[in-house]
Amino acid sequence: MTKKRFFGTDGIRGAVGEGSITPEFMLKLGWAAGKVFARKGKTRILIGKDTRISGYMFESALEAGLSAAGVDSLLLGPMPTPAIAYLTRTFHADAGIVISASHNPHYDNGIKFFSPEGTKLGDDVELAIEAEMDKVMRIMPSERLGKAVRINDAGGRYVEFCKGTARNLNLSGLKIVLDCAHGATYDVGPKVFKEMGAEVIVIGNQPDGLNINFERGSTEPKQLQQTVLSEKANLGIGFDGDGDRVVMVDDTGALVDGDELLFIIAQHRKQYDNFEGGVVGTLMTNLGMEKALERMGIPLVRAKVGDRYVMEQLALNNWVLGGEGSGHLVIRDMTTTGDAIVAALQVMRAVIETGNTLHELKQGMTKYPQKMINVRLTKAGNIMEMPEVKAAVKAAEARLADTGRVLLRPSGTEPLIRVMVEGEEIRLVTDVCQTLADVVQKLAS
Repeated sequence: MTKKRFFGTDGIRGAVGEGSITPEFMLKLGWAAGKVFARKGKTRILIGKDTRISGYMFESALEAGLSAAGVDSLLLGPMPTPAIAYLTRTFHADAGIVISASHNPHYDNGIKFFSPEGTKLGDDVELAIEAEMDKVMRIMPSERLGKAVRINDAGGRYVEFCKGTARNLNLSGLKIVLDCAHGATYDVGPKVFKEMGAEVIVIGNQPDGLNINFERGSTEPKQLQQTVLSEKANLGIGFDGDGDRVVMVDDTGALVDGDELLFIIAQHRKQYDNFEGGVVGTLMTNLGMEKALERMGIPLVRAKVGDRYVMEQLALNNWVLGGEGSGHLVIRDMTTTGDAIVAALQVMRAVIETGNTLHELKQGMTKYPQKMINVRLTKAGNIMEMPEVKAAVKAAEARLADTGRVLLRPSGTEPLIRVMVEGEEIRLVTDVCQTLADVVQKLAS
């Protein structure tokens, strides 16, 4: 298959400015996408964004490009990424576009597309859009230009959808700290949990266009942990800038990551919902989760790192639960993509229905110590296939026996080999990882 130039595994990303993502690029992208989607006839596409200041500029550029191709735009304003996936289906739109760089700093931005079913676009559609990008942009006659309409009740629709995924769940009596990362959940997130009865203390809900993910949210949870302790809250919930990742904090102030949250949801469904099937993790999913699921008779399949690959494995196995340690969790019988609010509500359901605290629920899984060393490549060649590396990996696995695992993984964005070792005993894990990394380093430089 032809290699894609613009689309990565999670859309199009880059720094804002010359030589990267510019208004001119977005204008052309909107036109190219519009041309592809309009092949079926009259077309309308949803556009949502997070709270980055560049989102206003790119929204206008995309809207202009779509209009030039004869496509109507439905503008949703700042909304979580999973909300655009849901609303694309609800409005029977031909596609949805999210302007967001997710958990990255404000000076980055990007574009993610959703199909009419609320899933990622297929490779064939992305390649068709890229093919149009190479063509001269020709604007439709005035009478065939697309129109733009702003949807004012999009947030309310999404709030009701989220609440509907946890029907009859009453959060009265719970004190929750909610960290919205100054991002796309700043408005809808608090509404969901307040309307379900919880006492909600909100931080990270004052976006100014520049502070998204800054010292707040799932990637910077220190303030969330401190607030949970100072407010004596039952737990804390932290979203990332576009609302597709979630981490939580228990009443002791300890962080509960995506692996642990996924385990809690699977454990609860096994006990209360006659859960069948398995769970999809990634190559980086903690071995402790795999062992804990195994004890409950739940299989784990590891996908490549990236939510796209998790979704592929879920569809292949016809399973419903999957995710990553970062907190990108997919509840496939409720959503078509990672949804931080929906995932958090499933954890809350486990808390309410079992009567256990978040701290108690996570005790069913013991995380294995993990050590990672990034080795920079300065030589060409496939390091992973070298006999010396294969022998070193085999020796490392022999030292760990059945108490751990070894993973060598090339970075998808940098000239790096990630050397990861995890196991029951931290000193052994650290020593094995360093020994293996030294072998790779010697051959890589």
